[in-house]
Amino acid sequence: EVQLVESGGGLVQPGGSLRLSCAASGFAFSTYAMSWVRQAPGKALEWVSGITTRSNVGYADSVKGRFTISRDNAENTLYLQMTSLKSEDTAVYYCVQGFSLPLSEPQGGTQVTVSS
Repeated sequence: EVQLVESGGGLVQPGGSLRLSCAASGFAFSTYAMSWVRQAPGKALEWVSGITTRSNVGYADSVKGRFTISRDNAENTLYLQMTSLKSEDTAVYYCVQGFSLPLSEPQGGTQVTVSS
């Protein structure tokens, strides 16, 4: 069974930083591209960043230059380093398989709230 468990979210002031982690199990992590997606209240799911099996990366324009995605295949873990956080980054963040929005609604997630 595929399991993706996100952690690291919380409340942070504008301009602050957070590091999200996603522990993966139940599949061959190193053979999958992975992404972070997010959903803000009342808004559609948004693709944030993705990383290929060769660690090529991509970012949404809204986070480019502020977020950094990485992976540790030895630990089956996906990361998202977020800096210069803005109120509009407030959302539930999910890690998903693939390099695009998932076909089904993701489960779990970690809440990120950017507020003073």
